[in-house]
Amino acid sequence: MNMKGKFQYLCFYVFAVLALTVITGGCIKDNDGGRDPLKEGDRLPQFTVVLNDGSSVNVPEDLVGSVSCIVFFNTACPDCREELQLIDELHSDYPQIPLLLISREEESVSIERYWQEAGLTLPYSPQKDRAVYSLFASSVIPRIYISDSYGIIRHIHTDNPLPNLEQLVDEIENL
Repeated sequence: MNMKGKFQYLCFYVFAVLALTVITGGCIKDNDGGRDPLKEGDRLPQFTVVLNDGSSVNVPEDLVGSVSCIVFFNTACPDCREELQLIDELHSDYPQIPLLLISREEESVSIERYWQEAGLTLPYSPQKDRAVYSLFASSVIPRIYISDSYGIIRHIHTDNPLPNLEQLVDEIENL
């Protein structure tokens, strides 16, 4: 293949990838057909994560006693970016609510870059794999889990549809 042919092939490939991203909404979906291990009414699983500020959170122990919110995200996902802004606003309005932000397959460098761009200040737990995520689900981000003061999951949200701030506030206030 000559240079012109290679360039045309590369342009077609880039266009196809961009078109596919637009068609699928740009989110990270993995339709693996797996069943999500947790549903509303289940107890939060046990795990420990280290946050970017060096502190650690032991779930459910550190969350019991208060309504809490766990958010799984990846900053390459447009819906996750939208929800992260909303979660930051939720934190501003309800600083007493424990919010635990956990990345799925994304390390600190790219998360920190997005945090700076977006002006986010909430601590997060960078996870290079799906070890923690797989305790909750098998596919689709963003994911938001709202649990009651006993560590029981009362509400689960994904990108279909994305919850708005009013909905999250209402769910939290009614627990």
